Amino acid sequence: MQIHALPTHAQPLRVSQKTTCQMLDLTAEGLRKLIAKDPTFPKPYKAGTTRQAPVYFDYVELVQWHNNQKQAHDAQSV
Repeated sequence: MQIHALPTHAQPLRVSQKTTCQMLDLTAEGLRKLIAKDPTFPKPYKAGTTRQAPVYFDYVELVQWHNNQKQAHDAQSV
């Protein structure tokens, strides 16, 4: 399954950690492990300085990362 980027006018600039988990079909713990294990995964950023500030990911970086993973998988399958 390949994630296609939305038209530029409809692309979110950022997605929440919860939405990222839903997009990748991961639990919060699974996402945390993926971030720790895969240095190519987009870095999260906080929308504030407090410990409880929400965490976001750049939408375009997530789509690019997923498509790169898909291409690498397809290349190995050949």
